[in-house]
Amino acid sequence: MNGRREARRSPLNSAARRRIEEAYSAHIRRRLEEKEKLKRPDSDLDETGVAAPAEEKPNPDQGAAGLDLLATARRYIAPNLGKALGGIASLAVFALAGFALASAISSVKFSDVRAAIAAMSAEQIFAALLLTALSYVALTGYDALALRQLRLRVRYRVAALASFASYAFSFNLGFPVVTAAAVRYWIYARVGVTAVQVANITVIAGVTFWLGMTSVVGVGLMARASEIGAIDKLPAFANFVLGLMICAGVGYYVVWVSLRRRRVRLRGHFFELPGLAPTVGQTLLGVADLCCAAAALYALLPQDVNLDFATFVSVYVFACILGVISHAPGGIGVFEATMLNALPSHSQESLLASLLLFRVIYYFLPFILALALLGADEGSRRWNSLRETIARILEARE
Repeated sequence: MNGRREARRSPLNSAARRRIEEAYSAHIRRRLEEKEKLKRPDSDLDETGVAAPAEEKPNPDQGAAGLDLLATARRYIAPNLGKALGGIASLAVFALAGFALASAISSVKFSDVRAAIAAMSAEQIFAALLLTALSYVALTGYDALALRQLRLRVRYRVAALASFASYAFSFNLGFPVVTAAAVRYWIYARVGVTAVQVANITVIAGVTFWLGMTSVVGVGLMARASEIGAIDKLPAFANFVLGLMICAGVGYYVVWVSLRRRRVRLRGHFFELPGLAPTVGQTLLGVADLCCAAAALYALLPQDVNLDFATFVSVYVFACILGVISHAPGGIGVFEATMLNALPSHSQESLLASLLLFRVIYYFLPFILALALLGADEGSRRWNSLRETIARILEARE
């Protein structure tokens, strides 16, 4: 036993071990000092690698500090610059439209406006209601096309309710990306549609809406260049060229999505765009929706507005575009200002009465109906859940 312990004991005496430990400690200190020298800037070392005296250190480079400040500004300001410019542009459009609206109605007698509303015929109001219903039926097709593109099996009743309610809310509350997506998710989540898929539906529906608007504006500028020139004060050739460029842009998009599958990235998520056949369907559906909505207002116009329907649709869609850019709920104020200044009418009171009645029929009434439908749907769902719970309790007791 003692022999084994002696064998395990180190053959070095205490003095030798101490010298080895001191050499190892000195080696570690030198390595640490070399690392500290490498961390220092080159300006702090002389040619031999020894730190320069404090009084010999050069002054900091002011240019480097400026570059750091510029890099920091680009990192924090550049990503939000587009949003800031967009917000400024929206406020500018809204302010300009408010000024134009105030100028247009400054001489309006509101007693005459009430009289013009009372003078509306039942046929005009019924036609506006019917065309509004057709427009919202076309809007339900936006979600139906999007669900087909995503290969999601959802009953048309659910898709129609989600589409109708989302547009009724977004038209009246504004911020369609937020309000429409929230309403859609509240309805589609019950049938197993995820949040990302709802975002896909919202993007595809938005593309449908803009395809319809750009197509109507482009074709209208080309087909009615002279008539629109009397409104926007541009030469007919300029309007025709502008319409041709817009139609060429729509055609380029259709060809672009037709060549192969296209995906866009928004907020970290990828969205697949529809191909040729769905895109053509989107365009036709968007045009039908906008034409029905414009026809609803056209039916309410006073008799002295001497404007053909094709020209009127182009003016209507342009007013809608300005309303969307302003981010005002339903383009309120911006839409009315554009129409009052663009449409030729001998009576501003009669024209304003038509616009106010159109806002009630096309925006306010569908909003009330959407609230009622959502309330009834939620009440029916809760009642069915209560009946199932009661039935399970009764079965358990038996």
